[in-house]
Amino acid sequence: MDFPELIPAQFVRRDNRFRATVSVEGRQAWAHVPNSGRLSELFIPGRRVWLSEASNPNRKTPYDLKLVEYASVLVSVDARLPNPLFEEYLLAGASDAFGDIRSLKREVRLNESRLDFRLEGPEGVCWVETKSVTLVEKGVARFPDAPTARGRRHLLTLAEATQKGVRAAVVFVVQRPDAQVFSPHEAADPEFADILREIYKQGVQVRAYICQVSFVKILITGEIPCEL
Repeated sequence: MDFPELIPAQFVRRDNRFRATVSVEGRQAWAHVPNSGRLSELFIPGRRVWLSEASNPNRKTPYDLKLVEYASVLVSVDARLPNPLFEEYLLAGASDAFGDIRSLKREVRLNESRLDFRLEGPEGVCWVETKSVTLVEKGVARFPDAPTARGRRHLLTLAEATQKGVRAAVVFVVQRPDAQVFSPHEAADPEFADILREIYKQGVQVRAYICQVSFVKILITGEIPCEL
């Protein structure tokens, strides 16, 4: 997936969940933050960030915050990207984990939730929910970085699918290249970690993928092990 032309800036402060103040060529401006996570380890005043210009010139936030430079690592913070990244990875035939995919539908309702993907092939249906990961601690990718009731609900919905004999998977897309393993972030949301371990025992696949990130593009490059 290619990025639009990116503009260097410095992070000043996070004003609310979806807006940050940044410094662009010495002047302060607002940037949309496409991620509701805390990102406290990334959003440090003075840190180098990379922006794209908003397509709507009349928007109150004239920029979108795309990348953060963290200890010489580029981190993509756009939580909207895991779905298209995972779809691109699947359609390129780069993953054997989900078999021969003949049909792919996005944002399909299952029970009380809307899940990211409904895959179908010779092996039957597989429901998939993706999650965006930006936090890496000593080589361990962790999710979530804040309590997530929505995330817990999605996990339970996947478990309901497996109880009916249908395949299901939760996929953690780590939007940076420096993780060697994935593990749930127990300190941030112990209930999410407990549910993840339980649904894994019930047959839900738990998979994690890392990304190559540059100033021009981002793409999934491979799978890393999950330690639950």
